[in-house]
Amino acid sequence: MRGTGYIFIVLLLACFTLFSQQRETRAKVQIKGTVKTMETRSPMAGVTVSTDNGAFTKTNALGEFKITANIGDQLTFQSPEFETVRHLIKNDEDVDVLVQGYPSTQGKGTRSAVATNEVSLHKTYLDSAAFYKRSNIEKSIDFITQSISQLGNRADKKQLAESLTALGEVYQYHKQYDLAITNYLDALEAHKTTRTALLLGEVYLLNRAYQNAEETLLPLLEIKNMVPYQRVELFEFLGDVYAGSNQVDKAIAYYEQGLKIAKKNQITPKMADLNSKIGDVYAKGDRLQEAEAYYGNSLELANSQTPQRALQEKEKVADFYNQKNAFGEEIKLRKKSLDELKNLPKSAPENVNASLDTDTITSQRINYKIANAFIAQDKYDQAIPYLQRSIKEADTEDDLLVQKDATRKLSEVYKYKGDYSKALETYQQYVAVVDTLYVRKEQEISRAARFNREIAAKQSRISGLEQERELSQSKYDLALAEQKLVQENNRRQKWLIYSLLFGMILLGVAAFFFYRSNQQQKLANNLLALKSLRSQMNPHFIFNALNSVNNYIAKNDERSANRYLSEFSTLMRAVLENSEEDFIPLSKELELLELYTKLEHSRFAEKFDYKIKIDENIAIEAFQIPPMLLQPYIENAIWHGLRYKEHKGFLEVNVNKLSDDSIEIIIMDNGIGRKKSAEYKTEHQKKQKSKAMGNIKKRIAILNQMYKNQVEVSISDLAADGSGTQVRFTLKKHT
Repeated sequence: MRGTGYIFIVLLLACFTLFSQQRETRAKVQIKGTVKTMETRSPMAGVTVSTDNGAFTKTNALGEFKITANIGDQLTFQSPEFETVRHLIKNDEDVDVLVQGYPSTQGKGTRSAVATNEVSLHKTYLDSAAFYKRSNIEKSIDFITQSISQLGNRADKKQLAESLTALGEVYQYHKQYDLAITNYLDALEAHKTTRTALLLGEVYLLNRAYQNAEETLLPLLEIKNMVPYQRVELFEFLGDVYAGSNQVDKAIAYYEQGLKIAKKNQITPKMADLNSKIGDVYAKGDRLQEAEAYYGNSLELANSQTPQRALQEKEKVADFYNQKNAFGEEIKLRKKSLDELKNLPKSAPENVNASLDTDTITSQRINYKIANAFIAQDKYDQAIPYLQRSIKEADTEDDLLVQKDATRKLSEVYKYKGDYSKALETYQQYVAVVDTLYVRKEQEISRAARFNREIAAKQSRISGLEQERELSQSKYDLALAEQKLVQENNRRQKWLIYSLLFGMILLGVAAFFFYRSNQQQKLANNLLALKSLRSQMNPHFIFNALNSVNNYIAKNDERSANRYLSEFSTLMRAVLENSEEDFIPLSKELELLELYTKLEHSRFAEKFDYKIKIDENIAIEAFQIPPMLLQPYIENAIWHGLRYKEHKGFLEVNVNKLSDDSIEIIIMDNGIGRKKSAEYKTEHQKKQKSKAMGNIKKRIAILNQMYKNQVEVSISDLAADGSGTQVRFTLKKHT
């Protein structure tokens, strides 16, 4: 007994020791280390360090890294500059990696490695998004969001376009066509590619926007170096445009051009598709003989492809036989489709959000169509078995649409045969299926609404990232311009000092250089003052416009807020684009003015109406005006004049011709007037002048000094009692 107890204790201790070792083996530790070159021990920055459990980091500028891992995990070191290195973690000791053959200096080589790694990570995110595109739209969009974030604020336009195109493809696959169009357009704005333009044309077709599709696709015909497959797609899409617009001859002409290229390059799938589409167009135009010939070609070509493609074409040809009342040929072909369908492997649907009414090729649908062909020939006894099989298979596959149609058709067949008891019984089954389908549809609509809200939120996040990136880029460009201006000023000051040193020898020459430098400095100061004043105008304008958005949000008017934000973003983009210019075309300023007035009118529609009238004799494009010059006066008229008016007011902007070289712009409102508006102001407001008005006066003074009296402004009361305000601008041609 004593020996047995001793053995038991030894076994227990051994088990405890083994358990402790296992716990220790999987214990978490923090691993530190470096990655350096073997030759010079120079640190390598930007090397990706990862573990089996998903932990991830990069080396810093000193080549150092720190990562949490489990003992027993494998560390992986990756960089485009060397082969992947792996290391098994046995304890918490530091891990130092030496890389052979890397550039010997830390500077240029290291920066190149970091940039290459970021591009690689961007591609990885896009590959992951493509992997989840069909099965999980949320994950796919998240990966694309990460790919855009990875690019940073100074993103390469080509890479940004790749991310936006990938996002458009995700939306297109899930039938969110409006979002797909938006992202394709943004991608083309960032970087134009033939592939993105073709995708945009295709999604316009899916959205039945045939005119937009035509405008997008026709310019692509001028591209000379398009690959054959894309050229075939272009002609196919143009054929689809004209087929959708019922322009049969044009559609066939483009289809045949695409078919010619597909035959020349042996693009068999497209040959089958184009033959089938030509048959569709002929069948649509009741030219059945030509349609039958092309359908025969497409069926022959499809048989050489995948069984699924061949089955799809058989069903299309069977539908054609049904159209021409060749029911015998139709039934024969559909029976062959049933036999082939049984041999195909069953696969789960890729898109769980697919609609119930998707016309997929299933045995229950084929049986239902065969039964309809028999019914068209009054062969009710032959139709009944196919209807019963269709109902049974639809019930098994939970295909309520086919089950509903087949049950209703079977009830009608029993009624035609005079078997009213079975007809009634079947009709009651039909009613039950309809009730179930109604409940299912309500659930589907609810899911779709929730799905659309989630997608809209993700799209808003991506749009926010893009706007933040654009704003950061604008700030960076502004800072860079200011830095260059400072450097330029320093350079000029040095030249001035050198001139003074040589002034004793070349007094006359030094005086000349001093005078020229003084004039240039004065111009630079004026430009800097203008830039400062313009930068003050934009935040003031943005703040006032965002107040309008805040008002809609406070009222829970989400649709109006979204519409307002969309139009506001268009206005802001134009404002920011023009913010660096001293003068812009008058036509642009008037467009921005009309858009701003429209935005304010959408908020105060009950307070005023407006009208912008331009003299037809004025060559608007010949005149230029400082940007954001008219908007503050419109803003004052609305906010301080019309807004407090008891009855609905009116705002009018007139552009009149004074001479060939000058025009006048008159802004009139019948508001409460300047005097009464001042009475509504608080004590604090009375002590401060309008910052926007002050900025405009300064801008006009500087611009008139620089460009010799281009702009004149005067403000007066419209009526004798002080009501209404008139602002008169005189604008001369910019020379």
